[in-house]
Amino acid sequence: MADRIDPAVPALELRGIEKRFDAVRANKAIALRVARGSVHGLIGENGAGKSTLMNIVYGFHRPDAGEIHVQGRRAEIHAPHDAIAAGIGMVHQHFMLVENFTVLENVVLGVESGALLAGGFAHARGELEKLARDYALEVPLDAVVSELPVGLQQRVEILKALYRRAEILILDEPTAVLTPQEADALFAMLRRLRDEGKSVILVTHKLREIMAITDRVTVMRQGAVVGEFETARTSPRELAEKMVGRAVLLRVEKAPARPTETLLAVRDLEVRDRLGVARVKGVSFELRAGEIVGIAGVSGNGQSELLETLAGIRAPTRGAITMGGRDLVAERLGPRARRTLGLAHVPEDRLRMGVVASFSAEDNAILGYHDRPIYNRGVLSNGASIRAECEKKMAEHDVRPPLPALRITAFSGGNQQKLVLAREIDCDPRVLLIGQPTRGVDIGAIEFIHKRLVALRDAGKALLIVSVELEEILGLADRILVMNGGEIVGEVSANEATEEKIGLMMAGVKGEGRA
Repeated sequence: MADRIDPAVPALELRGIEKRFDAVRANKAIALRVARGSVHGLIGENGAGKSTLMNIVYGFHRPDAGEIHVQGRRAEIHAPHDAIAAGIGMVHQHFMLVENFTVLENVVLGVESGALLAGGFAHARGELEKLARDYALEVPLDAVVSELPVGLQQRVEILKALYRRAEILILDEPTAVLTPQEADALFAMLRRLRDEGKSVILVTHKLREIMAITDRVTVMRQGAVVGEFETARTSPRELAEKMVGRAVLLRVEKAPARPTETLLAVRDLEVRDRLGVARVKGVSFELRAGEIVGIAGVSGNGQSELLETLAGIRAPTRGAITMGGRDLVAERLGPRARRTLGLAHVPEDRLRMGVVASFSAEDNAILGYHDRPIYNRGVLSNGASIRAECEKKMAEHDVRPPLPALRITAFSGGNQQKLVLAREIDCDPRVLLIGQPTRGVDIGAIEFIHKRLVALRDAGKALLIVSVELEEILGLADRILVMNGGEIVGEVSANEATEEKIGLMMAGVKGEGRA
């Protein structure tokens, strides 16, 4: 099919795509051309309309106006099966796999009665083995998906798309769960697809990846396309300014750390899940005043369990956590008592653990601190004070829109994150635990959050940051601990850390001693 198409005809062309959600105009007369045999980047801030546009292309949403042309022909895409029939595949950031099915069962799911399975599972297995060889996507076809690491699960999603004869592949934040080495392997595979005439749309907020892999890049802001560039003729700075509408600081600026006394000490910590499986294994480290310690690692290697245990949400099976001369484990101090001691926590999943979706911004701004005298008048809450304090937090942390009564789900992810950070910082903690500080946050908000965290460090606070974004860890942390399989496999000082060194540790290659 692909070889009979004129190379000059775009693989995908969008003409005048419009989409509204109530009063919000999510896509504004979008025009986009993706060349055949190219990798095309799509970038923009939270709420810029990228995901809405790609969901229209894949059939999750229907446009209010406009046309979609695939390989030179107008396509009517009303649902994902229409997109698949048109040769479009999509790999979502959160994989759409049935975890208790095997790889083979997941790949053929949905085409059981179609031509692709005319020869049965044996034929499907042969096709998949050939695809895996051709594109370096080897994965055990009989393995249960839940038992695979996330990097291999992503391969399953890509195999699904290729098995369905996708000529256009949409990838949404594909490196969020990968080590640097896995990301390199993914990019090599994408180049192979491009060289064979397939087209890839890469949706990402990582400008370095845009520069490394794409041929052209389209920038969206506030629902509209504001620029399209040949990647070789632009720069990260120019793209960032187009995304945000102003100059953006792309690196973390900070003076060398001047750590002093130990504020939190962890010794031989072990944490098991409800099935008795050890998720944290003999972890020991210290946090000192005036430093940022980063924990790097591929998601699922014990970082989440460690953070929740330090915050008092989980109980360890062994070990000690000491703060202010008190053993938090031996005294069985929960989150509330730990907050009283000066330990604050910004959870990794803000929607599940950081906010209450049905609450207003002002109610979310006092979660966990609602018993403070400033928020109460006798047995009743002090609504005026709660609102005034929320307005103050919003002003200091640039939360938009500055409307305390607005429901929290009406705010973008970046503004939700800034409000959660404001809530925890406002209580003046001595130790701040932060999970994924900029997950799902656009580049302008990332810049703001990083400046706030460095300012806290310089004010003598101790910060522990867990992030799957290696670039963020390298930019923020003064010391880096790397976790793999529930263990700390290495520790590196900031001035000795490289992406390659940390990436190897993330993959399970132990570091040589501690810096």
